[in-house]
Amino acid sequence: MTAITTAMVLAAGLGTRMRPLTDHMPKPMVEVGGRSMIDFALDRLADAGVATAVVNLHWHADVLERHLVGRTRPRLLLSDERGALLETGGGIRKALPLLGNEPFFVMNADTIWIEGIRPNLATLAARFDPQAMDICLLLAAAATSIGYDGRGDFLMDGEGRLTPRPERLTVPFVYAGAAVVSPAVFADAPEGSFSLSRLFRRAADAGRLFGQRMEGVWMHVGTPEAIAEAEEAIARSKD
Repeated sequence: MTAITTAMVLAAGLGTRMRPLTDHMPKPMVEVGGRSMIDFALDRLADAGVATAVVNLHWHADVLERHLVGRTRPRLLLSDERGALLETGGGIRKALPLLGNEPFFVMNADTIWIEGIRPNLATLAARFDPQAMDICLLLAAAATSIGYDGRGDFLMDGEGRLTPRPERLTVPFVYAGAAVVSPAVFADAPEGSFSLSRLFRRAADAGRLFGQRMEGVWMHVGTPEAIAEAEEAIARSKD
């Protein structure tokens, strides 16, 4: 397996459900346990051997840019979306010249989890097989995730191949905000704004969307009220 040394960190969203905290800062800068969520994400990537991370900017871009100035591990490159919000897929497509030609991590800047025995990003990278997969997602168990009350995102078969949740059904696994992606999936992607979920569905239709179940506990910190629940879970994990 070739080591994955590059990552795309998605930090441009508006964070509307996190208001009023995001009235004056981007959501990834909201703190959980005294540390911003984007620093949790960047620390995970650095520990996984990522040398270069591309971070996209839009909402309160200047505030986030100032926050990131002091970081050296991983080395950061900024993809400026001040002019137009491109969503997750469009943001990655714009940043492709900075990401190179090899598979890379994609990570939501506001995703946060408590590690299990094995580091999840290292396990995810080891799972990725470019011969069989276009995308491999880190998945959490919907029933045991902190702060999550949705109906799940994916079904997974015995080989790890994923099917997006059929309408009206509840499924076991939720996307935990981290993935390994082959840049080839963007070869005919549209210009402008579009969601990465479009490419997830297309990879699933081709039988090339796979998942890796995470160890530990994933926390969905989507609202101000969810912060205390996440902090309590982190505190319990240290007891």
